[in-house]
Amino acid sequence: MSIKTIITTDRLRLEEATFEDATFFIQLLNSPNWLEHIGDRKINSENEAIEYIQRSHVHFYKKYGFGMYKVILKENNQPIGLCGLVKRETLSDFDLGFAMLPAYEGFGYTYEASKRMLSYAITDLNLTKIVAFTTKENTKSQKLLLKLGLQYVDTRKVLDEDMEFLFYQILLE
Repeated sequence: MSIKTIITTDRLRLEEATFEDATFFIQLLNSPNWLEHIGDRKINSENEAIEYIQRSHVHFYKKYGFGMYKVILKENNQPIGLCGLVKRETLSDFDLGFAMLPAYEGFGYTYEASKRMLSYAITDLNLTKIVAFTTKENTKSQKLLLKLGLQYVDTRKVLDEDMEFLFYQILLE
């Protein structure tokens, strides 16, 4: 599978995930913040990770032409997280998502990748609205969404879960 770079910033590249990223996905999806704020995806083996990449990434690239991308540090080609847009059945608009490995939090990488992703949504994808949601406990994500220019809308059930989330949106120009 050829690697397709979608976005670059000063410090980062955002690339399509490939099956060769299985080990990275096992690490990210089992990191403390992922488990606490996103949930346990039960990805513990290389085969489970490959199936997840197919279902949650490759499928979206083929269906929509974009999706969630692997965030890579340019300086050493190290994958450090994910950032991108997801289409959920329960939402009419595309949803901004992001997650970083714990060692790379607090350096502005998530902001840098997300800010560029919003710009890409306007210029390349011609989207006019992006939504996002987070748990009430995830104050880091709440602050980041506000810094990116998204506005809090309300609290609602977004997924097929009983849990309510804080819901945000931004109208793009």
